[in-house]
Amino acid sequence: MKEYYGSRYEKQILFRPIGEKGQAKISKSTVTIIGLGALGTVSSNHLCRAGVGRLKLVDRDFVEINNLQRQLLFDEQDARRRLPKAMAAAEKLRAVNSEINIEPLVADVAPRNIEEVIKGSNLVLDGTDNLETRLLINDACLKNRIPWIYAAVLGSIGMSMTIVPHQTPCLRCHLDHIPAPGTIPSCDTEGVLSMTTGTIASIQSTEALRLLTGLEPAPGILYLDVWQREFETIHFERNPNCPACGAGNYDYLSGSNFSWATVLCGRNAVQIVPSTEQHIILEELETRLRQIGKVSFNGFLLSFQTGDHEIVLFPNGRAIVRGTTDEAEARNLYARYIGT
Repeated sequence: MKEYYGSRYEKQILFRPIGEKGQAKISKSTVTIIGLGALGTVSSNHLCRAGVGRLKLVDRDFVEINNLQRQLLFDEQDARRRLPKAMAAAEKLRAVNSEINIEPLVADVAPRNIEEVIKGSNLVLDGTDNLETRLLINDACLKNRIPWIYAAVLGSIGMSMTIVPHQTPCLRCHLDHIPAPGTIPSCDTEGVLSMTTGTIASIQSTEALRLLTGLEPAPGILYLDVWQREFETIHFERNPNCPACGAGNYDYLSGSNFSWATVLCGRNAVQIVPSTEQHIILEELETRLRQIGKVSFNGFLLSFQTGDHEIVLFPNGRAIVRGTTDEAEARNLYARYIGT
């Protein structure tokens, strides 16, 4: 990395809160972005152009045509080639800035590998699509004392919060438990505007530069609705009884609160079992899923057809995902249509 930053970052350096010293810090930083979808493609693009010295891009999925409405780094050729999102993003970003290190990783982030994934990072950005993985990131970053920035979107609504371990409230201070599967909407059932993801990811990226240049994090949770043009910051204190940042119990990192998947021998299917037994009102979930796919419910279990896959869901949250033996793909389908 050159010590002279020249005209590439001239306009950013002219911004007084950054300046030459701030740019030097940015250019010597490592940021890991977990999830290269609607949020991660925007934040990685911003941070690449801002000159973050090392970007680690992590995603388990590949590009599909229905991603292009909101995942702004990708194009139709990426979808035709079915490129892994991490590889496609790296290819695009290397063409933007050849002076930084861009490291793609095609992986399903889980308790077994997340600490290795974030190792050496100055900051982690959340571009994921489910609460379980976000709480896993929360645990891993708390344990390793790495700041991270949470973000979430649905429809026209977005949220973002910066977590600095043992300095600010953590995600679990705000969210003491995960709602039961099937009880909360998702982008795959309710939709999402690219303007929402673009706005939240831009705010995430701005906050990233604040932290990388040594400034204090913005407090609270930022809530916005781009359709109604509403912005609000919600403040709350650290929870002294928080099991994660208070007691140091990293339940998601240990795997005790993390769902598990297993391939069913000879059946071209994967079974997903939540970390705790749930009670799902399948009739309500049937109503929501019927808007986007073929659903049947016989009073005992629910079957949902999406493309070449079928999700068979039981009232306790257990599911069998037919049409794949890929555990990561099965977990992804479960998170998209049923929830965490």
